[in-house]
Amino acid sequence: MTSIGEAWRVASQSIDRLDARLLVEYVADCTHVDLLVRPTRALSTDQVARLAALVKRRSGGEPLAYLVNSAEFYTLEFQVSPAVLIPRPETELLVELAIQRLQSLPAPRIVDLGTGCGVLAVTLKCLYPAATVSAVDLSLAALEVAGRNAARHAAEVSFFAGDWYAPLGEARFDLIVANPPYVAYADPHLQQNGLPFEPQMALSDGVAGGDGLACIRAIIGGAARHLLPDGWLLIEHGYNQSADVRNLLWSAGLSDVASWLDLSQVERVSGACLR
Repeated sequence: MTSIGEAWRVASQSIDRLDARLLVEYVADCTHVDLLVRPTRALSTDQVARLAALVKRRSGGEPLAYLVNSAEFYTLEFQVSPAVLIPRPETELLVELAIQRLQSLPAPRIVDLGTGCGVLAVTLKCLYPAATVSAVDLSLAALEVAGRNAARHAAEVSFFAGDWYAPLGEARFDLIVANPPYVAYADPHLQQNGLPFEPQMALSDGVAGGDGLACIRAIIGGAARHLLPDGWLLIEHGYNQSADVRNLLWSAGLSDVASWLDLSQVERVSGACLR
């Protein structure tokens, strides 16, 4: 029988050592401490086969999060699948900016547009239990994942299937957050870093020859009709889109337009207020 320590060593010959460790822990249902102090613990034949299949997929470029069906966001664990984007650390900036705008509101109304696996909606509900939180996505498969994440964290979120504001009627909110598709059609980055395995409709607006801003235009264009007085729109965008997004926010009649830097010192989020 193969031990967990030997399995880790062998897997590390094909993929990154940390990835190999995490896959062994996932298949064997063990911890890093187990690997260090009980490396002779045996794996079953079935576990060895499962591990080999996962290592092969990882060596082929499939993201680790899809292999272990989990990713961390803002200290919380979220279920992920190929139906949703894998949460990125830079998106946590949206949460930080939201906190600054919600802390004075006793019971804010929040909507997350393009919720994916639900990280923004669920995280904000966990941070603000008194908030009324809604979330929208065009993908039914994504909404299923988001619903499971909400249940996992006991976060009461109302989920709606549809295109941006369409299923929300005349509802208005203190805060609109969105991490929409913003990569331009046929951008070469879509073929790198595991992106071919992620849902393309969540990465790019799919407009041939476009600039990647079609979804952002739709969200900004409808914001004034769905913001309460002094309500905020916060939207994530591409590394080179901040100036264009600010111009769209000004053109929509919003105030206090600004962009904010992520940890890589890239203007990653822009937003504005309805005065």
